[in-house]
Amino acid sequence: MAWTARLAELGIELPPVAAPVAAYIPAVQTGSLVYTSGQIPIVGGKVAFTGKVGADVSAEDAKAAARICALNTLAAVHDLVGIDSVVRIVKVVGFVASADGFTGQPGVVNGASELYGEVFGDAGKHSRSAVGVSELPLGVPVEVELIVEVAP
Repeated sequence: MAWTARLAELGIELPPVAAPVAAYIPAVQTGSLVYTSGQIPIVGGKVAFTGKVGADVSAEDAKAAARICALNTLAAVHDLVGIDSVVRIVKVVGFVASADGFTGQPGVVNGASELYGEVFGDAGKHSRSAVGVSELPLGVPVEVELIVEVAP
């Protein structure tokens, strides 16, 4: 399937690739796999959300931030190999900056997983980890990284 057509059908426009905030590149390919660096909720070059989930940031807002992170992972993939070369989403890892006692990390990372499902259908079903952490870069509440299989 032409994933660019599916994105257009959903009214989703991939953002420009977020500039790295340290010494790394947004995505790298080895064989048939593309690994993205962790992507944070950056919109228009600016951090869209800051704070810890369960304290400064609601689970709902964090889920929206995870969706932005997911869009940024797809932008990194698209910039490297073109989104239409994606065969399937393999693995999603989501990190959630969590206040003490917050245990809703899976629901937050659903913001990313649900986007991949909307775009890729069955090819968007993936394995996943949702990890609570004490801090994330630039004070963001969520970071998402992605592994995709691509066609040769």
